[in-house]
Amino acid sequence: MNRVYCLSYDLRAPGKDYAGLIEELKKSPNWWHYLESTWLIYTSESAQQLFSRISGHLDTNDRMLIIKVSPDYSGWLTEEAWQWIKQYLG
Repeated sequence: MNRVYCLSYDLRAPGKDYAGLIEELKKSPNWWHYLESTWLIYTSESAQQLFSRISGHLDTNDRMLIIKVSPDYSGWLTEEAWQWIKQYLG
């Protein structure tokens, strides 16, 4: 069963190249990334499986939250963003 997770992070290693993290996130079946430190990931993985897949690209002082998204949402985004959210969350 596919679901959408909100993944938000603070990457704290100055000068570290996080390209590997971004590449790994983009391997997800579908994703949305219009806010600097926030991704919506559409996947069949559990939150723990998703974290395990990407955690090798983080430092111990980085912070990350992965939480399942419900159809109860609101905000101020572009029409393109809302279309993605409506497509994957209903």
